[in-house]
Amino acid sequence: MAGEAGLNYNAIAFLLVLGLFAGMLLLLVIGQRLGQRSLGQETDVVRSRLTGVETAIFGLMGLMIAFTFSGAAARYELRRQLIVEEANTIGTAYLRLDLLPAASQPALREKFRQYAEARIAVYRVLPDIGASDAQSAIATALQKEIWTGALAALKEAPPQATIVVVPALNQMIDVTTTRAIAAHTHTPKLIFAILLILGLVCSLLAGYVLAYTKTSHARIHLAAFAVVVSLTIYVIFDLDYPRFGFIQLDFADQALIDLLAGMK
Repeated sequence: MAGEAGLNYNAIAFLLVLGLFAGMLLLLVIGQRLGQRSLGQETDVVRSRLTGVETAIFGLMGLMIAFTFSGAAARYELRRQLIVEEANTIGTAYLRLDLLPAASQPALREKFRQYAEARIAVYRVLPDIGASDAQSAIATALQKEIWTGALAALKEAPPQATIVVVPALNQMIDVTTTRAIAAHTHTPKLIFAILLILGLVCSLLAGYVLAYTKTSHARIHLAAFAVVVSLTIYVIFDLDYPRFGFIQLDFADQALIDLLAGMK
């Protein structure tokens, strides 16, 4: 199921990029032919004014790509940091179980191991959303069991234990909400749509401009422009949806895997 979902995502992304590339090539050719028809009909004044409009649109395209990429990269880095933060909070809470009565520790330590496994699986099974939600439900249930068990054990522990154990458990629980919100935060689809439209509009204008360039390598320039813009937009999209495409966060998950391995 996870493999099928991942295949669907990659297929959709591939078709999107292929469609954008084909559309850009088509508009580049159309723009070039329109430019060739107007050769000799435009005065220098008119051409300079048109160049100003083209520069403004290309500038807007560059700004959109820059800001969209920057936002996607920032969210990717935030997700990476939150994985490390969760590993640290789980590890801290696990260590503070030493402050609880010895009789209650084995059961809680086992639940912590199960909880760490569930939290790893929540994101490891993506892009299978259904399986991820199921693992998230298991982790939430274990949270409640750990909380209830810890509170019961604290009744027999020194008062100082409550001061350090309870905040650690709170942080362990709170970071899951932060990660969930971060995982669902992406570039608005409207911005992606505008980015695609700008790519097509810029293709039309680029083709029009190339009609004024006396070179036998115009086709190479047309293809290079379409390839670079299409791949750039795909990379932004893939960066904004890690674990669904080629860009992954498996290297960051190793922090949780190492933590689980150290729980004995």
